[in-house]
Amino acid sequence: MRENVVKGKSFEFALRIVKLYKYLCENKKEYVLSKQVLRSGTAIGALVREAEQAESKADFIHKMLIALKEANETDYWLDLLSQSDYISKKNYESIQKDIHEILKLLISIVKTSKSNR
Repeated sequence: MRENVVKGKSFEFALRIVKLYKYLCENKKEYVLSKQVLRSGTAIGALVREAEQAESKADFIHKMLIALKEANETDYWLDLLSQSDYISKKNYESIQKDIHEILKLLISIVKTSKSNR
């Protein structure tokens, strides 16, 4: 059985998001944007896990599409946090690299799954 790369990467990303949330709340006293990025950033991995137990191929694709939407939303919140100077350029570039990698994986999974229907 092959390693589930997107499962591992989305879980590791969720851990980074939880740490970012804690940092923003404790050090920046920022609670609104941080809650948004926490919700969307951790939802990605949860949806990937849900997709593992999909009832059908259509259900799998649907869950992966929702994960893709959450990843895209997370990218937005990270951009906003960066542009509003809540996170440093260095930290932003590091986490942005991760979310873009996850976005590419999810896009590939959805396209492949749709073409193999």
